Amino acid sequence: MPRLSYVRFGERPVRRLPQLFVGLALYGFSLALMVRASLGLNPWSVLNEGLVKHTSLSFGTITALVGALVLVLWVPLKQRPKFGTFANIVVLGFSSDLGLWLIPEELGLPTRFALLFGGILLNALSIAVYVGARFGPGPRDGLMTGASALTGRSIRLIRTSIEITVLAVGWLLGGTVGAGTVLYALAVGPVTQFLMPRFAYASPADHRDAATPSGPRAGTTAG
Repeated sequence: MPRLSYVRFGERPVRRLPQLFVGLALYGFSLALMVRASLGLNPWSVLNEGLVKHTSLSFGTITALVGALVLVLWVPLKQRPKFGTFANIVVLGFSSDLGLWLIPEELGLPTRFALLFGGILLNALSIAVYVGARFGPGPRDGLMTGASALTGRSIRLIRTSIEITVLAVGWLLGGTVGAGTVLYALAVGPVTQFLMPRFAYASPADHRDAATPSGPRAGTTAG
């Protein structure tokens, strides 16, 4: 896997910023596709849709507000947000609402399945694109990595625990859980992993680090 750690904002921003914003916009649009499919959402979208049903706010607004609330949880975890973290909150909210405005609500079942499959594939692609720009994690990913660092538990365990909790709360609030939820869980990870090397930004620092000998420096002894 390519390196995906944060790269400072000033390093080739003309190359990386468009990739970040295109990726985030596609991510928000993929959420809209899955919402209109009404066949099951990913855990955080289940929560967001459930909250929409109990407020007068739009899906995109709820998505942004939940992202901001999750960001507050970074404080006790001693996580530092990056530019990409804030961009994630703003762009996802706007682009998901735009997608929901463009896509009609009343659709036949074949069309809904097409939206579901297209939304999942687009979601995986968008993750590879925006994460590959290396501007820092989104609020939800930062929560998981921060909690993992604080507790010493694996990221896989922390991620699973958080997403099961979020999914359960969203379902109780009326969010859509279904075949799409299961398909998303099974497909997004492998597809994203396949696509990531094609979009990950390669920093010159990566090459310098790779060229640095891993053994003892000249004039020193190991141990």
